[in-house]
Amino acid sequence: SLPPFLPSLVVFSGKPGQCVFQGLTMFDQAMWSPKSCVTCLCTGGQVVCEEVSCPTTRCYFPSTPVGECCPVCMETEEPLRKKKGAKKRRRKNKEEQVQKQRKLVKERRAEQEPQILELEKDEERWWKQTEETGRRRWEEEEARRRKEATDRKAREMERHLEEEIRRQEEDLRRNLQALIEDEEKQLQEELRERLEEVDEWMEKVREEEEEEEDAQLRGDVLNLPPKPEEPEEPEPSHARPPAEEEEAGEVVEPGRGLPPGCLLSDVTLTCETLALAYFPPLSIPQLKALSLEDNNISSVPAESFNGIPDLEWINLSKNQLGSAAIHHKAFTGLKFLRRLYLNGNLLEVVPNNLPSTLQELKISENKLRGVDENSFRGLENLVILELEGNLLSESNVDPRAFAPLSQLSYLRLGRNYFRMVPQGLPPSLLELYLESNRIEEISEGVFNQTQNLNVVSLSHNRLDETRIAPMAWLNHRNLESIDLSHNQLFLVPSHLPRSLVNLLLVGNNIERIPGFVFAHMDPGLEYLYLSYNNLDQDGIEPESFLGVHGSMVELSLDHNQLLTVPPGINEMTGLHFLRLNNNQIRSVPEESICDPDREGDPNLVVLRLENNYIDSKKISPSAFSCVHAPSSVILKPQKTK
Repeated sequence: SLPPFLPSLVVFSGKPGQCVFQGLTMFDQAMWSPKSCVTCLCTGGQVVCEEVSCPTTRCYFPSTPVGECCPVCMETEEPLRKKKGAKKRRRKNKEEQVQKQRKLVKERRAEQEPQILELEKDEERWWKQTEETGRRRWEEEEARRRKEATDRKAREMERHLEEEIRRQEEDLRRNLQALIEDEEKQLQEELRERLEEVDEWMEKVREEEEEEEDAQLRGDVLNLPPKPEEPEEPEPSHARPPAEEEEAGEVVEPGRGLPPGCLLSDVTLTCETLALAYFPPLSIPQLKALSLEDNNISSVPAESFNGIPDLEWINLSKNQLGSAAIHHKAFTGLKFLRRLYLNGNLLEVVPNNLPSTLQELKISENKLRGVDENSFRGLENLVILELEGNLLSESNVDPRAFAPLSQLSYLRLGRNYFRMVPQGLPPSLLELYLESNRIEEISEGVFNQTQNLNVVSLSHNRLDETRIAPMAWLNHRNLESIDLSHNQLFLVPSHLPRSLVNLLLVGNNIERIPGFVFAHMDPGLEYLYLSYNNLDQDGIEPESFLGVHGSMVELSLDHNQLLTVPPGINEMTGLHFLRLNNNQIRSVPEESICDPDREGDPNLVVLRLENNYIDSKKISPSAFSCVHAPSSVILKPQKTK
């Protein structure tokens, strides 16, 4: 019998009694297996197929054996349970480990959180401090820049004021010179008129004497007495004694062929400010001095001085002389020339073949572009050399240029373009002036060959105390005066010369006088000028003036920021001039300036305290006991509080 029809069977329809399957005719009750695990039966003309159903397996690695339709488990159920249990335990252990790690992280985070917060706060505070410091530095820098600008403007105004004063003085001098010249011209004209009158009177007297002699001769011949005649007396204004014919020692001798306006006095000829366009031909062999200043002379020919060979002094300043305008043999015939002034011309090089007798040479306010080793050759007798206001610098001044000047004592190189002290200065040098250059540094060996130096002026440059070498001039035994005014100093420089007597530091940014800075000096500093700086009550220490108490003669501390009288002043027994004006001083203690126990005559001649905040009513009567006279104390005016 056929099994009942199951839903899983697949039935194919065919002819009655036969079955057709995939193109094949199957007889009734025929069975076949078209594929593995499927069995088909032909019954009643229908094909019934049944697929073997496999039970569900629960294993990790099922496998279907060869010839079988359903997979079977390769492992038993017990190992499978063990594996599942081990897997669950591993998962649980891992979860527990993760939980422990999370808990540990939370605990550590909880422990470190205060430290982290503190670190964050510290970092925040550090950033705030950094910002505050930066802001404060910026404000200080801005304040310093504003102060520098203000100081620079003040110095500029001061310089303009000084220039205006100098200009006014120059105008006044020129006006006075013009008046003097007018008076001299008028006097010259009067002298000329008087000479003419005297000549006329003398001629008239001679004529009368001749007539009288003729009359006497005629009387002798005729044996008759001559007719008496009363001589005509000259007018009082015409008869002048010879002593009155020369006034002020100036007489213009006629017949010399001098340009109009020239004045000849004894052996000096002055032809200044006459608009002369050429060198005048002169023939005065005894002439010693010639001044042609302030004209328009543009050349000096070779024969210019042939008629005046004994000249000792020539002044050709303020003309239009260029380097090619002076003939190379113009000065060769002058065997006695001592002084030559060529200031205010257009010279680009030092003239050639200057006389070896020269002792003073001035070529300031020209256009000198350099000085080479031959510029001063043969001038071994030169004592004074002035080259101010030119285009000189260390790049165009040969270090061997000054070597021939074995007698040079006085050298002026101000208002040029030097950035350092020029090299090759002669050992004989006594005074060196380098003001108004661009000097930034004083190197250690720059003055090694000039041990005789007595005066050095370096004002209006760009020096600060850090750019002055410690041994630059410490061991100089003759250096007595140094001018470092109007530079960029913030401290009084250390390592100053032992022999220093006069120190000028006006118009810097000095804020402090270090202690013992003058203690090594012998015999001691006498003149100290610190006006127009930034000194306050903290900038002067009790030891600042140690070493100068017995030597100081003049001390200038005016135009600073002092609130009190600096310590140590009452110990300066030889002080004559003290300037404390234009500060912020509010009181004068009894013993701050004068020591009441000191015996002897008063030493202070001038004491200036005006333009402070001092109430004169609160000053002790003995505060000024060392002042020479009450009128020597200047207290008015004072600033208002």
